[in-house]
Amino acid sequence: MEELVREFTEHLFVEKRHSPNTVDGYRRDISRFVSFQPKVSLKSISSSDIREFLLNLHNQGLSSRSIARSLSSLRSFFKYLVGESLIEKNPVETLETPKTWRKLPRTLSLNEVESLLNQPDVETPLGLRDKAMLEVLYATGVRVSELISLELNDLNLEVGFIRSYGKGGKERVIPLGEVAQSCLKAYLEKSRPRLAKNRNLRALFISRRTMPMTRQAFWKTLKQYALKANITVPASPHTLRHAFATHLLERGADLRSVQQMLGHSDISTTQIYTHVVQERMREVFDKCHPRS
Repeated sequence: MEELVREFTEHLFVEKRHSPNTVDGYRRDISRFVSFQPKVSLKSISSSDIREFLLNLHNQGLSSRSIARSLSSLRSFFKYLVGESLIEKNPVETLETPKTWRKLPRTLSLNEVESLLNQPDVETPLGLRDKAMLEVLYATGVRVSELISLELNDLNLEVGFIRSYGKGGKERVIPLGEVAQSCLKAYLEKSRPRLAKNRNLRALFISRRTMPMTRQAFWKTLKQYALKANITVPASPHTLRHAFATHLLERGADLRSVQQMLGHSDISTTQIYTHVVQERMREVFDKCHPRS
């Protein structure tokens, strides 16, 4: 069974082009099931075995979201085995995914975003770089992994867009606002050459050590700026991604456009932001309406 798990994860990585983190998640979920049913032969695994495994996860205290993810991993694994003619029927096919409660993402108000973006000292090379990174993050809603992976040739300031590669290597083009473009121009003219120190680097954003920025370094930098801005919401690069989506929808952007800019393959993932907007509207109504 372990050999089949290895072949399946190679299939996900090479043919499906899933990211290493996604593949590791599949591997952990399936290996957990294999460890739970070590003596059951592949062809004899039934829906009852899967249910027993899911019940065991529940008894261990795993959340419905984690159980749903494990079930999804197993469904894909057994579908692969059917496709390879190693089994005749997918035992997960008839099982329903447990309902999960989605947490509404914590986001920032416009004033909080403005305060955060104004924290970097643009009189310094590092401050110019940080200002450009924060502005691009909020202007485009890219993931932090996509932000630090940007290369010089992914940027088109004449037209005003960036080219980003999301999960599964999917390419998308995202427009840049005037403020983000202006900050990028300043960074490229006054900061990046000094940070690059005559090295021919492809990465757009460079660290003080003349290396491409890492997600850990940027996360730490953003946390420091959030602290200076007195932001009480736990701040992370993803917080600005949430703010990007929420603020667009609050101003009338259609859901499909936001989905494309965020790089969501399923629109139901994007729909969670409509609940954030509705919740905020409810708060405004309760606070301001004379008959609330």
